[in-house]
Amino acid sequence: MTSSTPAAPRGRERRQRDSRVGDKIFMNLSRGSGILLLVVMAAIAGFLTWRSGVALSKNEGNFLTTFEWTPDAPKPVFGIAVLAFGTIVSALIAMVIAVPVAIGIALFISHYAPRRIAQPFAYLVDLLAAVPSIIYGLWGALFLVPHLGGLNSWLDEYLGWTYIFDQSRTGTPPRNLFTVGILLAIMILPIITAVSREVFRQAPRMHEEAALALGATRWEMIRTAVLPFGRPGIISASMLGLGRALGETIAVAVVLSSSNVLSLHVLDPGGGTFAQNIALKFNEAQPYGRDALMASGLVLFVITLLVNGAARLIVARRKEYSGANA
Repeated sequence: MTSSTPAAPRGRERRQRDSRVGDKIFMNLSRGSGILLLVVMAAIAGFLTWRSGVALSKNEGNFLTTFEWTPDAPKPVFGIAVLAFGTIVSALIAMVIAVPVAIGIALFISHYAPRRIAQPFAYLVDLLAAVPSIIYGLWGALFLVPHLGGLNSWLDEYLGWTYIFDQSRTGTPPRNLFTVGILLAIMILPIITAVSREVFRQAPRMHEEAALALGATRWEMIRTAVLPFGRPGIISASMLGLGRALGETIAVAVVLSSSNVLSLHVLDPGGGTFAQNIALKFNEAQPYGRDALMASGLVLFVITLLVNGAARLIVARRKEYSGANA
């Protein structure tokens, strides 16, 4: 008995010392991972800036306002006006369609559907996120495009007065930014739904029960207790979806009939996006043409950073709705 008594404190000290060593190792690994991420981001930004500088030094046109894209011509002329417009418009169309639908699906799974229905339905939605982009692109080109002619005609007939939905070239296949926006909405729907669903499930149960106890209907409970709590999560999920919509390549390249024409009529064929332009022209481009593509990639890189930065600011301003303060 007397010989085993001092061993216990020594065993605890050894375990505490081993625990401190493990904490230090984990802390250093985590810190190194964060530093590595910053180094990679800086390397990407530096490489794109360097190659962009080479391209812009020889550009005969205005990089921001020129519609043409002929960087390999004897007098290089290229600009991102059409690409920036197409990227932003198609992404906005996708967000307008996908975000309300995704929130509705997430609320149905988390607060309305019975468990035996909610679990398979959630699995099905998550499975859509695993579908490759090329499959979406082929489906869009072979199924979506042939079946959207009627919708385009209806929008032109009843909403053509808005100018945006005025179809100046009737009878053409709907390989336009509106079709691309619908396809992107379907692609980003699983991402926004999955994140929003998990956020809604973390809403404080006590708040929900209190709202119901006060006589609120289920929708009133969701509006007053669930949606305010999940607002930062909805914003984060939407920004994740927007990031994919901005950078989607193959599906857009398969569906969109690209051109160097900037048209405010979203039902007219034509236009382009940054990612699509890079994918279609990179292999055939000469060294200087590839530098020009790098310049457009730098713009897309900056847009993505600005979008994510704006999302972080919005979430920070609404952190009173976060779980830590619930």
